[in-house]
Amino acid sequence: MQTTFTVSDLACGACVDTITQAISSIDPQAKVVASPQTKLVQIESELPVVTLQAAIVNAGYTVSK
Repeated sequence: MQTTFTVSDLACGACVDTITQAISSIDPQAKVVASPQTKLVQIESELPVVTLQAAIVNAGYTVSK
């Protein structure tokens, strides 16, 4: 299942790395594509949306669906 989040404070490549690591830590099979330009994070994972969102928030970012 693919989910897209808007992460308003996604600002740079380091932010992309941090979010990717946060998602990978809970789902090593997940595919993460993030863009600081669009502020979008697309995740392909079988985990529930709330779990993915919580991982991003716990990594220190603000998420809106």
